[in-house]
Amino acid sequence: MSKKLIAFLTGSVMLAAFICLPVSAADEEKMPSIKDVMKKVMKGKPNFLTKVVKEGTDDEKKELHKYLVALGKNKPKKGSEESWKKLNTALVAASTDLVDGKEGAGEKLMKAANCKACHSEHK
Repeated sequence: MSKKLIAFLTGSVMLAAFICLPVSAADEEKMPSIKDVMKKVMKGKPNFLTKVVKEGTDDEKKELHKYLVALGKNKPKKGSEESWKKLNTALVAASTDLVDGKEGAGEKLMKAANCKACHSEHK
């Protein structure tokens, strides 16, 4: 075999191996922190959650749902894991209903997004 052919084959194998490597967690989209979610979803007048419940597009509803799912995957600074899971399960279920266009989903989500209930135990 010629040196050029060997170099070409070696380079091809290395390129194929590089392409097939799994993406590391650092390369994936970073999961929003609790602070990031609060800033995006709960801050402002009206906040993003209220805006989406009242007049959100399908894409905004999906984005809101993504943030609420991420919120539940974080660990709170304090409070019980059971409480955190219960509160976030209600948020995610309500946002799923909102994305699916179910009747009463907006009211259910607004009720589940009770700031005091979460902040009393977890902030």
